[in-house]
Amino acid sequence: MFKKGFDNDMYLKMQSEHILERIGQFGGKLYLEFGGKLFDDYHASRVLPGFEPDSKVRMLQTMADKAEIVVVIGAEDIEKNKVRGDLGITYDADVLRLIDAFRSINLYVGSVVITRYAGQAAADQFKTKLEHLGLPVYLHYPIPGYPANVPLIVSDEGYGKNEYIETTRPLVIVTAPGPGSGKMATCLSQLYHEHKRGIKAGYAKFETFPIWNLPLKHPVNVAYEAATVDLDDANAIDPFHLEAYGVTTVNYNRDIEIFPVLKSMLEGILGESPYQSPTDMGVNMAGLAICDDDACRDAAKMEIVRRYFTAAVDQRRTGTHLDQVQRLELLMNQVGVDANFSPARKAALLKEEATGAPAGAMVLPDGRVVTGKTSNLLGAASSLLMNALKGVSGVDEDLFVISDEVIEPICKLKKNTLHANNPRLHSDETLLALSVSSATDPVAKELIDHAGDLHGCDAFFSVIISETDERLYRTLGINVCCEPKYEKRRFFHK
Repeated sequence: MFKKGFDNDMYLKMQSEHILERIGQFGGKLYLEFGGKLFDDYHASRVLPGFEPDSKVRMLQTMADKAEIVVVIGAEDIEKNKVRGDLGITYDADVLRLIDAFRSINLYVGSVVITRYAGQAAADQFKTKLEHLGLPVYLHYPIPGYPANVPLIVSDEGYGKNEYIETTRPLVIVTAPGPGSGKMATCLSQLYHEHKRGIKAGYAKFETFPIWNLPLKHPVNVAYEAATVDLDDANAIDPFHLEAYGVTTVNYNRDIEIFPVLKSMLEGILGESPYQSPTDMGVNMAGLAICDDDACRDAAKMEIVRRYFTAAVDQRRTGTHLDQVQRLELLMNQVGVDANFSPARKAALLKEEATGAPAGAMVLPDGRVVTGKTSNLLGAASSLLMNALKGVSGVDEDLFVISDEVIEPICKLKKNTLHANNPRLHSDETLLALSVSSATDPVAKELIDHAGDLHGCDAFFSVIISETDERLYRTLGINVCCEPKYEKRRFFHK
């Protein structure tokens, strides 16, 4: 049963007001390092039910006349064709995607910065491409001994060598395709140049997680550790904030470790640091918009379990990263849950035991659990999708909506013409068959019309499903978990 735990409207109002206050604190100009995902923060929407995935962008839109965006990319990432795992595209391609996305909602993109530039040919080509598209491009260079050699960094031979980014608005959002691109260094380099020019400016950081004013072991914060288990991040009490103010807050290890160096840099640039702790640097107000703590706790626990199964399936596929699976087991223990936290898992495994074939189960928005089994014509993912659509549409589960006369020719085409090993319909093919049937069958149309109602539902399968099925489920906004085992014992799986 969906339970709202987060007041998104309150969040948007508080967040924009707080950022404007921070701009005023620094005399009218703020470089804001934006971490995490701007357009599609589905992790936040899962652990804070009620948080809209595009909340950050919507918040920026309320300040569109005051904001400009600088996109940062590392030269080494261009050279190595680094890929965003969630989108499957290279970082340089994602820069173009981000620019288009910002412009489509009337947010001004002022420039692109290529960091750690050392004459890489691919970076030169990308710079030329951007300039042909009419985008200003600036180069920032490697600094020997970064970040420890503060005297060199905060000098004309360090930040001073970087090209000064021409900006025109009071709020400069510094974002990037992924971590390690050089966002913070770009912000601090600009502070150095602005200070040399006599322009007052400040720096702040916007990271949604961990949430600084929730307890260290709150499931929402533990879920952040689960989401970043591959990065080996860990939440910790901010010792600098505790010492300065006597208040316990939460930050993560990398920001805590780098803070003494960052503070020294700010002192070198501004004369004194405006911040006494990494928590001071943040502007995130998400914790103050939680309206039902229990709902957020339950949602976060479910997210930790999802991350566990994702890692377990990855470990089964690759034979690597067993340490991540083990760490996620520890995180589940911390919040008091295990692999059976979702009722869908028990239902799917019971269905497989009863039918002797792969099966799936899904928790519907009203809390009911429906199942799907493998048949001669439909795979478990297809069968579950059909039964879930019937469930949210109020259609009898035993009613055959797509006739065998429609399904069988597709199966024959797959087997005889396309030479598929599995003639059964994948879930995307099933949805297309249902869509064709909806032209003449009002019941099929009813099911299609309710497809959006499955957004946010949790599905579990007794085996690892195909990438095709998983992709379709995720497109519909359904959270997918699989038992870390294959349907058949063999070396090659597609």
